[in-house]
Amino acid sequence: MRDILRRLVYGDLSEDEALRELRSLQLEELGGRARLDLGRFMRRGVPEVVLAPGKSPSDAARLVIALAERQGQGLISRMGAEHQAAIREQARAGGMDVIDYTASARVLRAGFSPEALDGKVGVLTAGTSDVAVADEARMLVEACGLQAQMAADLGVAGLHRFVGPLAAILEWGADVVIVAAGMDGVLPGLVAGLIDLPVIGLPVSTGYGHGGAGEAALGTMLQSCSTGLVTVNIDNGVGAGAAAVLFVSRIAAVRSGAVSAAAAARSQRSRQRSRQETARRRAEA
Repeated sequence: MRDILRRLVYGDLSEDEALRELRSLQLEELGGRARLDLGRFMRRGVPEVVLAPGKSPSDAARLVIALAERQGQGLISRMGAEHQAAIREQARAGGMDVIDYTASARVLRAGFSPEALDGKVGVLTAGTSDVAVADEARMLVEACGLQAQMAADLGVAGLHRFVGPLAAILEWGADVVIVAAGMDGVLPGLVAGLIDLPVIGLPVSTGYGHGGAGEAALGTMLQSCSTGLVTVNIDNGVGAGAAAVLFVSRIAAVRSGAVSAAAAARSQRSRQRSRQETARRRAEA
């Protein structure tokens, strides 16, 4: 949107041309089979993510490449090997880069990078089996211009393992922490009970027997004794990432506003001192 507005101001676009481009950002139909919501990022600050299962590799790749062409980047989650191959082939043909996040990916148009925001999201996982879902969240966070830092395999079966990585995430300056866990799903509540940051619990469908498809982890997080723990649905890494982005974007906006207000106050004090000094000199003259 900023690019369109700049081109309008500089005279590279007429009003009608700018209006057409803005409308095309809102909704676009590809081959009558899928509608890309190109205005989602403008409305919500969170981009659309293509869900690979249920789509042929060629269709999934076509959608992701279309998003990248029109918005600078295209996101996809839960890819299989055939999806990955199709996306890489089409991205290479279009001169685009691919950033892999386990079973997810970002396709970037040449020269594109998201507008950087002053915000950080920590991502912790109870086990290595939880990384693929946590990576969905990390992908979304980084796609929105925020920094992400991940530490994996910190489950409560070896409680000593998570203290150091958690301390490192806090020292790094995380604004929000996402904690992914399967099995009994205890780790998010444990983390939420120890720190004063917003914690997003991400239940994962890993485990054995009863509740092994993520129901036990979800139930534990919903029933957590740690007040304030926010929980998304099972395997919903995209939802966890989106929630973190919305939290941190608001924090970044407040932070930016506070910096601007402080700068304005300093400038006003400087002008006031200058006026006082000028008045003093005139009085002495």
